[in-house]
Amino acid sequence: MDYDVIVVGAGPSGLCFARALADTPLRVALIEPQPESELREAAFDGREIALTHFSARVLQTLGVWGHIPAEAISALRDAKVINGLALSGMLIEHRHGNKDELGYLVSNHLIRRAAYAAVKDAPNATLLCGVKVADVSTNADAGSVTLSDGRTLRAPLIIAADSRFSATRRAMGIPAHMHDFGKVMLVCCMEHEVPHEHVAWEWFDYGQTLALLPMNGNRSSVVLTLPQHEMQAIQTMPEPDFDTEMSKRFGNRLGAMRLTSTRHTYPLVTVYADRFVAKRFALMGDAAVGMHPVTAHGFNFGLRGADTLTSGIKRALAIGSDFAAPSVLSTYERTHRLATLPLFAATHAVAKIYTNESMPARVLRDGLLAIGERVTPFKRLIAASLTGAR
Repeated sequence: MDYDVIVVGAGPSGLCFARALADTPLRVALIEPQPESELREAAFDGREIALTHFSARVLQTLGVWGHIPAEAISALRDAKVINGLALSGMLIEHRHGNKDELGYLVSNHLIRRAAYAAVKDAPNATLLCGVKVADVSTNADAGSVTLSDGRTLRAPLIIAADSRFSATRRAMGIPAHMHDFGKVMLVCCMEHEVPHEHVAWEWFDYGQTLALLPMNGNRSSVVLTLPQHEMQAIQTMPEPDFDTEMSKRFGNRLGAMRLTSTRHTYPLVTVYADRFVAKRFALMGDAAVGMHPVTAHGFNFGLRGADTLTSGIKRALAIGSDFAAPSVLSTYERTHRLATLPLFAATHAVAKIYTNESMPARVLRDGLLAIGERVTPFKRLIAASLTGAR
């Protein structure tokens, strides 16, 4: 075998999984089509990640957290869900999760840089950058990956961590339930006059969805979701016009807003793979579960999956058994499905209800939020999902 584990995709989930195996004798290869310089100095991509307390602990254990600048870690104290033109909504407070804050906000590109920094000097990890996977196959004994430069690599275990549109998943014949909401998200950072008090907003307004993720200072990561044909003009607006437009879309609740970053757009598509494993093969990160951004929860599931599979591999190594045996992979699949499916299904249902513009749906939306605001156990359940307690 050329390696013990081959990871396709050196995104945050793939890198953290490789780092989690650094204290094992396993030789790990990460295959990434981007040049290594783009991992080392990952560019801002607009996305802010809401990290749970569980994720923060895992990143600390892996030595990734220490590579993130302290000033770039923002507290996510509370979360508010607003419907339509309402001035208030359902408030999930940190006390509902028995924490000082619900979680932390960190820019995706900084997580990528930190994960790369933690992996690059690991003696058992090899980064193969600037190459793509042309083909992948597995059998009962091993897996093989053919690269775009003609090389073929073999390993007892192949991991696909190459995005929710995973070509590796497709090559292995694993179907996935994919839902295209027919909309586009625009993400950027903005300054605003009114303090956010470290409260995140998810605002299901009529005709648009807005999100506000609080950053340190009077800055926030702003998310606007619209149909593509409506987004086109906003994406290309001159900055002064964009500032005015976003201030109006937020109902001037934050005062004057000013763009402080580049703007980025992403299609709104969710993915849930029918299976997470095959012979000598496993899906990880968005390749397994591509979440709706309503919870900013995607990377948390990627990190939890990496932690779950690593634990199973280490248990097998400790007793001298096959670390990629069907029993190890099936345990990973079962555990990760239990951890992800309830929240995936719930957020998918919420997104469909709260973006429905019919009058009965609008009334139902108001009613559900009013009930949720008054039911403390429900708030505690949501807080637990946000903190990573369940």
